Amino acid sequence: MAKVLILGANGKIARLAEHIFVDTTDTSLKLYLRDAERLDDFVDSHDKLTEAIEGDSTDVQNLVESMKDVDLVYANLAGNNITAQARAVVEAMHAANKTRLVWISTLGIYDEVPGKFGEWNKKILGDYITNYAAAAKVIEDSDLDYTIIRPAWLTDKPEVDYEVTQKGEDFKGTEVSRRSIAQIVVDISQDPDKFKRESIGVNKPNTDGDKPAWY
Repeated sequence: MAKVLILGANGKIARLAEHIFVDTTDTSLKLYLRDAERLDDFVDSHDKLTEAIEGDSTDVQNLVESMKDVDLVYANLAGNNITAQARAVVEAMHAANKTRLVWISTLGIYDEVPGKFGEWNKKILGDYITNYAAAAKVIEDSDLDYTIIRPAWLTDKPEVDYEVTQKGEDFKGTEVSRRSIAQIVVDISQDPDKFKRESIGVNKPNTDGDKPAWY
């Protein structure tokens, strides 16, 4: 039975992934977040499969402890200090002798979003892109078996419908569901070679435009 450590376990995509994990796999979960009480109900109802760990994602020692018996680390992190979090995760994975990482980033970190949508995306996200690009570089410069996921603008549609672009290719589409991203994370955990050492753009097909239709 595989074991996955989820960093930022109360995030929206992470919460969806957690439900997919317990509903469709026998993977056991370690949920790492600042306030473990937020997930008490989930842990209590799946107590054989899940445990919650309270901690900050820049606390290397706590991360190392949390990683001890896991097969994959899934980082669903955010914040102005995202680069510091990336450095801490890489350092902890080295110390814990772990290699497989799934890292959620954002679109535009390689200036890969073309046309009017690319211009709009840059204007709206601003420094957010710069910070996430710096964090992704920390991951890519490491020797970890990473997958960086760069989602389009996220929706709460209850669907799994996506296509993938590689680093170096133009980004496609404008939106994708959080559920699609969560499903990709679960799929990677079940097939760890999937998207290994790749940075993938993820969008819903046929959603091209100057900005997301709903914005």
